Formats: sequence, C-alpha cells, structure tokens
Amino acid sequence: MKSLLRENIGEALVGLFVILFAVWFVWFAYGATGGGAKAGAIHVTAFFPNSTGINVGSDVRVAGMKVGTVAEQALDPQSYQVKVKLALDPALKLPADSSAAITSEGFLGATFISLIPGGDTVSLKEGDTIADTQGAMDLMGMVGQFINKSGGSSGGGSDEAAKP
Repeated sequence: MKSLLRENIGEALVGLFVILFAVWFVWFAYGATGGGAKAGAIHVTAFFPNSTGINVGSDVRVAGMKVGTVAEQALDPQSYQVKVKLALDPALKLPADSSAAITSEGFLGATFISLIPGGDTVSLKEGDTIADTQGAMDLMGMVGQFINKSGGSSGGGSDEAAKP
C-alpha cells in the first residue's frame, strides 16, 4: 500500500487540488448568485411594471456602490407587476421614502436596481415596501419606434421631388 502511494503521489496531489478548486468554485458561485446574502440582511419589497434584465442575484446599488442583491422575484397575480424582494446590507440606513429604478451600466452593460435615497428621517426596516419605482426601459422597442418614425409620412421620398 505504501509503495502504491509513493508511486502515485503526484496524481493524488493533483486530485486533491481539483477537489479543493471545485469546492471553492461552488462557494464562489453560491455567493455571486445571491445565495449567500449577508447575515441579518434587511428584506424590502418593490413592485415594478417591467423587470427585464433583473434576476435573483442581481445587484442593488446606491450611488453606484453595491448595497444588496435581489433575493426573490415573482409576478403579483392582482396587479400583474413584478414583486421583487431585495436583501439590503443591514448597516445601510436608507430613508423610508427612497425610490428604486431598474437601470443599466450602458448600452451593453449589466442591469441592476438603483436605489435613490429620499429625505425621510425614518429608515427602511424589515418587510417595508418601496412605493416609488420605475421599471426597465424597453431599449429594442425604443429603437424600433425611432426607426419606424424617422422616414416621415410621405413614404420615404422628399416633398420637393413630388411637386411638378
């Protein structure tokens, strides 16, 4: 048995390294996808008319800094809006009248929820709802409207060329 271990020590070390790397990767993926929300996170709810680009694990930011993640997402059967549960950093004392908007980093950037602090002296607490929200913009729909309306009403030709 000892001679077998001595002959294959290199392969055993490589196998151990692969197993450790796999455990690290699972731990990293769990935290990056929102599974590893901060202990004691404050859970608040927001309703959005359109949540395109937002998934469980998406960032929640204030002034560009990550302060939480999207914990849950479901369609509300009464209002047909998307009910999004946010897990926020417990150290963050965000005013209760804050607003939320779905935005992106740029044309091809990541989509996240941006929280805009209000002026209330009372802070958001566990179970509160953010009332003022703005859903995601349908960028492809806006581009399509721009393309379709840019040709004018004369079918693409010039009005001057049509006069005798």
